[in-house]
Amino acid sequence: MKPINPKEHLSGLPRGEVPLQAFGAPPPGAARTFGGNGTVIEVEGLTRLFGKFRAVDDISFSVRRGEVFGFLGANGAGKTTTIRILCGLLAPSRGRGRVLDFDVMKEPEKIKPRVGYMSQKFSLYPDLSVEENLDFFGGIYGLDPPKLKGRKAWAVDMAGLAGREAMLTGNLSGGWKQRLALGAALLHEPELLFLDEPTAGVSPEARREFWDLIHDLSTQGTTVFVTSHYMDEVEHCDRIVLMSRGRIAALDTPDGLRTNALEGSLVELESAAPVEEVRSRLMPSGAILDVQPFGASYHVLVSEGIDAVEAVRQASASLAVRSIRSVEPSLEDVFIAVIRRTER
Repeated sequence: MKPINPKEHLSGLPRGEVPLQAFGAPPPGAARTFGGNGTVIEVEGLTRLFGKFRAVDDISFSVRRGEVFGFLGANGAGKTTTIRILCGLLAPSRGRGRVLDFDVMKEPEKIKPRVGYMSQKFSLYPDLSVEENLDFFGGIYGLDPPKLKGRKAWAVDMAGLAGREAMLTGNLSGGWKQRLALGAALLHEPELLFLDEPTAGVSPEARREFWDLIHDLSTQGTTVFVTSHYMDEVEHCDRIVLMSRGRIAALDTPDGLRTNALEGSLVELESAAPVEEVRSRLMPSGAILDVQPFGASYHVLVSEGIDAVEAVRQASASLAVRSIRSVEPSLEDVFIAVIRRTER
C-alpha cells in the first residue's frame, strides 16, 4: 500500500477547507489541567458578527467534564458558528471563552490539536480506503507507528469495519461513514469532542448505535458537545441549550426544560378538523396560547393557573372532538413554545 502523505492531500484543498485535524497533536507533556471544578468550557458574553449580522449574540454557559452537552436550534441559530469559535477555528467579535483552560481569543492554536471535531459535512476522503483515511489522519495527529496501529485497530473495531479496511470510504453506507468519521476524530484520544449534527442523513438504527457510542465515551470521561435537529436524540444529553437567532433561549436538563420552560399546561385534543379550523376556534380564547399539530391530534398550550382541560373543552365546543386530555410535554413541545416566545 502506498504511504499516505498528509501534505499532498492538504495542499489540494481549497483555502478555508483544511480540516481541524491538520493542526497536529499537542507536543509531549503538553497536557494542562483546567477548572478545579471540572469545567472544560467556560463562555461569557460570546458574540460573533458578520458585518451587521449577529450569528452569535452575547451567549454565556459552561460545560463540565464528562458531560454530554446538547446544542439545539433551527438552521441559522448560531450552532455551527459557536462550535467553530470553541474549536479555535473562528475568532469571536467580543466576549470571553476558555476551552480546556485555553483562551479562545488568545490561544486558538493550542485548542485545535486537543479537541476532536466531526462536522455535519462528511469529512473523510471518499477516494481513500478505510485504512488509508485512518493513516492519513493519524499522520496529521502526529501519532507514532505503534500508537497509530493500536488506535487504528480500535477505530476499525468501534466502527464495525473489521475485514473492510481496504474498502473505499465512498462506498460505505451512511452509518459506517459516520462511525468511521467518529473514529478518525478520536484517534488522538481528545478529552473534548465536538459533533456538529453527526447523524444527519443516516438511518434510525445507525443513529441509535451512534448515541450508544457517545454514551460510552461520556462514561469514560470524554466531554461531548453535540448539535442536532432530532428531538429524540437530545433526550440523551445531560443538559441542553435551545438556541434562537444567535441567543440562548433556554438551558436546562431535559426534565428541567419539560418542567420549567413551557410556561403553561399542555392538553391533547383529538379531532379530524383541519389545523386552520382548530386554530380559528381555539386561539380567540384568551386562555389558549398556542395550537400545534402533533401526529393525528393537536397539542394545545394553555395559560397557567386555570383548568386547562376545561378551557380547551369550552373553546372547542363547536368542533367534532374525539377526546381531550392533559399530557406531559415532549421536548418538541418545549422547543416550539420557547422559540415562538422568544421570536415574538
